[in-house]
Amino acid sequence: MLDRTYLRDNADEVRDALDNRGADVDLDELLEVDDRWRELKARGDDLRHERNQITKQIGKLVAAGKDDEREEAIARSKDLKSEIDDVESEAADLKADLKQRLLEVPQIPHESVPLGIDERHNVEDRRWGFDDLRELPADVTPHYELGEELDIIDEERGAKTTGAGFYFLKGDGARLEHALIQFMMDIHREQGYVDLFPPIPVKSGAMRGTGQLPKFADDAYRLGGTNEEYDDDDLWLCPTAEVPVTNMYANEILLDDDLPLKHQAYTPNFRREAGEHGTETRGIVRVHQFNKVELVNFVKPEESYDRLEGLLSEAEAVLQELDLPYRILELCTGDLTFASAKTYDIEVWAPGDDLEDGPEEGGRWLEVSSASNFEEFQARRAGLRYRPERHESAEYLHTLNASGLALPRVMVAILEYYQNDDGTVTVPEALRPYMGGKEVIEGHEKVGESALGAGDRE
Repeated sequence: MLDRTYLRDNADEVRDALDNRGADVDLDELLEVDDRWRELKARGDDLRHERNQITKQIGKLVAAGKDDEREEAIARSKDLKSEIDDVESEAADLKADLKQRLLEVPQIPHESVPLGIDERHNVEDRRWGFDDLRELPADVTPHYELGEELDIIDEERGAKTTGAGFYFLKGDGARLEHALIQFMMDIHREQGYVDLFPPIPVKSGAMRGTGQLPKFADDAYRLGGTNEEYDDDDLWLCPTAEVPVTNMYANEILLDDDLPLKHQAYTPNFRREAGEHGTETRGIVRVHQFNKVELVNFVKPEESYDRLEGLLSEAEAVLQELDLPYRILELCTGDLTFASAKTYDIEVWAPGDDLEDGPEEGGRWLEVSSASNFEEFQARRAGLRYRPERHESAEYLHTLNASGLALPRVMVAILEYYQNDDGTVTVPEALRPYMGGKEVIEGHEKVGESALGAGDRE
């Protein structure tokens, strides 16, 4: 949430920034509502002051025996009370309207963010791991075909039990997922992160605190009811651990010595991907339930951009240890998320699908992490403050987060980049201790009549 005083004092700057984001926000109307609310508030203050003065005067008139003047004063006091009630009622409605409008205004991009309309204008910062690529099969099998052949990914039965966008991991597929989670958390623990295992359902207030509501209500899974109306008693399935972890300290004041505060949390995450109908219908690139290790940082404002670079490096370390090639993108203004002031995307290289817009080596890029600085945007919404010195006033801190990493797409990259000519998959060396020393995923025998050929079923 942006500060109202900042909006008033920097209206032209904010208007340009929102245009650069492509945001559909009527800033002029918001400022008109704010002006009218401030006028009513001032009018209410004046009316209350006048009524207080009359109340004092009535006592003096009673003592002086001036009954006629006393009756006039009482009548005026009643009129003022009625007028005050009307003014306060209108002011309360405007305040609620203003709060809702402010919740719908996105973050202002940092001055260093490149200008652009959408992902086509993101800027590639660097690549890693392409100088020494492993030898791949002549034709790399896409993960969705390989997973089915090895019987480690079962989309059909996932759709049967839950619906499209859900899947089973089986045998070494499930084992690989568990290994990745523990591997990532061990890396980040060494980087100074404190482990959390947060609740999965989150309140509407927590969703508002990080910016998921009201903007992304249609993408989230709500527990009961519709997504049209909600309050703080509603619960939602966690769309990302960013929500519970950031709101863990909501409406609290941290101390200078507490910062920087670094938490990591593994959670399953649930998203409808409402705006993505018809895309990625095969495989586990775009699904409705996925595992992720999230990195959340709470820092002093003057340290947040140095911390963003550190956070990016901490997330990159996972891919470097796995020896998976990747690139770093700096997102343009039009591709920033709602709450972000600056974001770097980490995209891993998956060679299984030879897309026209893929890299020169073939394959495609898959986003596995977005490292973002939200500055004080989330802190204002969630009431996250710190006290620089014990005798000083509390200030809003800055929040940052990154995935460290999102697991399905990392698994896609491993299955495609580490596959062998015989259809097996080499386990990355860094993961072998987490898989009992297993070096190769050879797959499993399928079960049931669906595993039989047509002739055998007859």
